[in-house]
Amino acid sequence: MRRSTLLACAGVILTGVLGMNAVLAQQDGAKPEAKLPLCPVMGKSIDFSMKTMSDDGPVYFCCKMCIKKFEKQPTKYSETAAEQKTALAKMPRVQVNCPLSGQPIDKEIFVEVDGKKVYTCCNNCKSKYAASPGKYAAKLAASYTYQTKCPVMGGKIDPAVFSDLPSGQRIYYCCPNCDKKLQKNPAQYAAKLAEQGIKLTVNKAEDAKGTEGQPGSEKP
Repeated sequence: MRRSTLLACAGVILTGVLGMNAVLAQQDGAKPEAKLPLCPVMGKSIDFSMKTMSDDGPVYFCCKMCIKKFEKQPTKYSETAAEQKTALAKMPRVQVNCPLSGQPIDKEIFVEVDGKKVYTCCNNCKSKYAASPGKYAAKLAASYTYQTKCPVMGGKIDPAVFSDLPSGQRIYYCCPNCDKKLQKNPAQYAAKLAEQGIKLTVNKAEDAKGTEGQPGSEKP
């Protein structure tokens, strides 16, 4: 058999193996790493720490300068902001705050709307939300975090466990022990947070004094 024929056969076999591996990965529930949505002003990957509120909910940016540009001329970027919202709808997220008070949620208190649970911090907020859910649509959109994985252990976050850093960034964890580990060495976990769209300011984070949140600890 000629060398060229052997190479061609090897290429076909390799392609088939790679294709089978991709199919098996999909069957196992593996998903490719999601790309971050884009800043409506600069078209760069967003930093979830950089945001402002609009009538439709939060809009995210790549830097503070873009926030100022957007707030000055929001209609100029309405199309790209809508594209960002569409991209965000495809990303996993976790509700962490009450859409009325902005306080941490209580996982025992919720309202079901269109088959989905919306959590609040107390029964008073639950009643108000149930009476007029559309009134709080924008605030509900802002009550989620797209940082769904603990940067230390990689598990699902617990909305009740977080650190508020001096930079203004709130980081969520799977347990209080992970909170302590990140604060001890923020630089070690910066890359994991960056994958989830949070660009950690390491020099400020190193001086962090995080607080472990307690759901429903503050009521309106």
